[in-house]
Amino acid sequence: MNKSKANSKRVVDLLINNAIIIILLVMVLVVGVTRDNFFSWNNVVNISMNTAVRFIVAVGVSGCLIVKGTDLSAGRIVGMGACIAGTLLQRADASNKFFPNLGEVNMLLVFLLIIVVCGIAGLVNGLIIAYLKVPPFIATLGMQTVVYGICLVYTGASPLGSFRSDYTSIGTQRLFGYIPYLAIFALIIGLAMWFLYNMCRHGKYMYAIGGNEVSAEVSGVNVKKTLIIIYTLAAALYGIAGFLLAAKSGGATVNSGDGYELEAIAACTIGGVSTSGGVGKISGILLGVLVFELLKTALQFLGVGSDYTYIVQGVVIVFAVALDIRKYIAKK
Repeated sequence: MNKSKANSKRVVDLLINNAIIIILLVMVLVVGVTRDNFFSWNNVVNISMNTAVRFIVAVGVSGCLIVKGTDLSAGRIVGMGACIAGTLLQRADASNKFFPNLGEVNMLLVFLLIIVVCGIAGLVNGLIIAYLKVPPFIATLGMQTVVYGICLVYTGASPLGSFRSDYTSIGTQRLFGYIPYLAIFALIIGLAMWFLYNMCRHGKYMYAIGGNEVSAEVSGVNVKKTLIIIYTLAAALYGIAGFLLAAKSGGATVNSGDGYELEAIAACTIGGVSTSGGVGKISGILLGVLVFELLKTALQFLGVGSDYTYIVQGVVIVFAVALDIRKYIAKK
């Protein structure tokens, strides 16, 4: 009898802890059955393209969450990456070209420049958090504002467009006519980050810090160095996401990527990355991002206005964190 009760409790806990995923997947199935074209290949491709960019951002945020931190500057750094790409990869004949006398710049150089510039923003985040002991919430909130201001000064708040075709093709074309290049980029980054998290010393240090920072430091982990690497790498990933987002959208503004950090935190939490630290898998992050994107697409197919969609997303974020806290308390 006791064993039966224990098994029943495990099932109930499993259902409660995964309630968001279960509810959203049921909703998606209902929408797919009742609405035409939801499960069409074109819609699948659109969802995968939206998921790809947000997955890259979420992977960056995940490292911060695993060490009990966060990164509220993610969305603005994505915007900075998009703006840098937008100013340097316009067509030669573009009207109101941002740099009128600039010739064709090598796209790979622009890509690397974005990684470096955005990585510097993350490096500053890491230094402030590691050495000045400023809480990650405050440090990254300040960086969010700083980066937004830099983008405003750099672009003059002007919208950017008329991008080169070789650049936009990255965000719109498909391999063999079926698989979006964006999905391939996301897959490569996901595999690389899985290797880093699971097969490298950095990953072991990261999880150790998230589990117990004091114990990790006593065990010989260089906590400061690891935190700096985590936040620098995260910002570099945001820059890559910004580069791809601008290519996909065919345009960029200072508000590109706005709010992506909140979606990333929600997706990570839904996917099993604990805000209490020390827990998180790349596969879970992908599932969380995918579920979140399916939710938004399902609401669109149901004819729900974008204003109400924000309300639903907000509820999901709060619910996801509440369930995460519940799991943490249960473990204690």
